[in-house]
Amino acid sequence: MINIKNYSTLLFDCDGVVLDSNRMKTEAFHSAALPWGVNAAEALVGHHVANGGISRHRKFAHFLDAILPEHCPGAVPGVDGPGLDELLASYAQAVRGGLMTCSVTEGLEALRAKTAHANWCIVSGGDQAELREIFAARGLDHFFNGGIFGSPDNKDSILAREMACGTIKKPALFLGDSRYDYEAAQRAGFDFVFVSGWSELREWERFVKYNKLESVNVAGDLLFVADKTRR
Repeated sequence: MINIKNYSTLLFDCDGVVLDSNRMKTEAFHSAALPWGVNAAEALVGHHVANGGISRHRKFAHFLDAILPEHCPGAVPGVDGPGLDELLASYAQAVRGGLMTCSVTEGLEALRAKTAHANWCIVSGGDQAELREIFAARGLDHFFNGGIFGSPDNKDSILAREMACGTIKKPALFLGDSRYDYEAAQRAGFDFVFVSGWSELREWERFVKYNKLESVNVAGDLLFVADKTRR
């Protein structure tokens, strides 16, 4: 049973954990790739959903290297349709407004008060500069005293780097909503809670049961898990 007061560091994925932004980002991938056709765009969406937590740079690179040749043989990115830079720019333009207006998870302030002793960090597949700008503009950055981290570095690199410099101290708890979040937490030796309410992981219940994970609907529900441990 998870007791949040036992942790020196709490690590949060952003999309689907702190912000209700998963669906909006999925739509942004589709719209960015749509100039290459509906089938190619839908294939990118499938790849994106199956690889939650991976950066947009890697997903669009996979789109151009593997998906596009299958659906548009002989097509030349940047000539016959958008190349990597154009895809990234289109995607960034589409998500910015959504990140500024999407819902924030319930109970964040109360959870912070209960874990005032702990460092809080964002560890996301989203663009780091974009995340820092959005969190500052929405008045959320003060919760994350340990820092807000994202791509182009991947989560494994971020976790290793921040452990080495002492920002992340064990015991640490990672709150995520994807398979990659769990795998990165495992590799780093952290406990993990699956946040299900906004997750796009198909059959997440089976995933949680198979891996014997604690799960909550939203991050703030950790308060109730902590309450149960004291009874």
